[in-house]
Amino acid sequence: MYFVGIDIAKRFHEAAVIDEQGKVVVKRIKFQNSHVGYCKLMDTVRKLNQPVEFAMEATGHYWFSLYAHLRQDNQTVRVINPLQSDALRGLFIHETKTDAIDAFIIAEVVRIGRYSQTEILPEDIHALRELCRQRFYVIDMASDIKRKIIALLDQIFPEYEKLFSDTFGVTSMELLANYQTPEQILSVDSQTLADLLSKASRGRFGLDKANQIQQYAKNSFGIILASSSLSLIIKQYIEQLKSFETSIAIFDAEIAKIYDTFDCHLHTITGIGTTLAAVIFSEIGGDISKFESIPKLVAFAGLYPKNRQSGESINSKGRLSKRGSPYLRRAIWLASFVAAFKDPAIHQFYERKRSEGKDHLNVMGHVCHKLISIIFAVLRDNKPYEPAQIAS
Repeated sequence: MYFVGIDIAKRFHEAAVIDEQGKVVVKRIKFQNSHVGYCKLMDTVRKLNQPVEFAMEATGHYWFSLYAHLRQDNQTVRVINPLQSDALRGLFIHETKTDAIDAFIIAEVVRIGRYSQTEILPEDIHALRELCRQRFYVIDMASDIKRKIIALLDQIFPEYEKLFSDTFGVTSMELLANYQTPEQILSVDSQTLADLLSKASRGRFGLDKANQIQQYAKNSFGIILASSSLSLIIKQYIEQLKSFETSIAIFDAEIAKIYDTFDCHLHTITGIGTTLAAVIFSEIGGDISKFESIPKLVAFAGLYPKNRQSGESINSKGRLSKRGSPYLRRAIWLASFVAAFKDPAIHQFYERKRSEGKDHLNVMGHVCHKLISIIFAVLRDNKPYEPAQIAS
């Protein structure tokens, strides 16, 4: 048996081959991160005429393509945590660091057998996780664009915030897509503006709303300097925001489609819809048995207090550790704010904690823990959530 350690990089990988005694068989194989490079690696390995095990570290994302091709060719591949190979690197501290030495160390870790493999998700779970993470990314970009639009409106039309309950509702967005400044709003007649509002709001707004908007525009205290440039910026931001909203809708549809293929009941929990259920399910990896207990899941979500030590005193009431999956933590946090006021039992729990003198955010931390307990039970028992009955 030979062991092939591979040091991963963006454009070129380096491999080294050792035998069962740790003797170097091939010191260095440098190959491109491409189909041609993969063929070079496999041709070299096949010429050895020995069964092999491949090994690589789970660093960044460049390893995944090579891993996928090796698995497709039915090769044995070990993906190890970099911390495990780092421990062995200490024995070679006198050596100059090179990719070839790193490749040898990775092979040696697998040869010794003192390692645990990094989890490789099933394809459907991996796809679901990627979609959910990208959805969060697009939402964050959209939120940033909204903040920029508000900042610009505060300059050229500060009264605008009084016109709609939601600046980024459908009607308001349509208005801003066409007219961004008080001057532009006053440049059209009231009926034209009313027709635009009526169409966007499906008849909810009309001439009265158009007159109100123009009255605010007439008395606006916004800046006039460079207003045409700021208008152009707002218009472009609105177009971007519409594009982001379209992307989010597409993501939601695909996420729901994949999630529905699983026998999962997380969406039955109060505060957890299909999208958040998909986030939680995919971040956990689709298998709750990996977590021995609820505290293990709490730790993975990074929702336990971070110990702060000074001398012999340890304070466990510090901020959350925020280790583990930030996506799982975010999903649980979002769901908790709904559950705290929509689920009768959890709301009762929230009110009891508040009556003990704890502030809102502190209590929400407790609600998160309670929600994780429910998530754990639903996944463990594979049954829909049934809210606890509150005695009247």
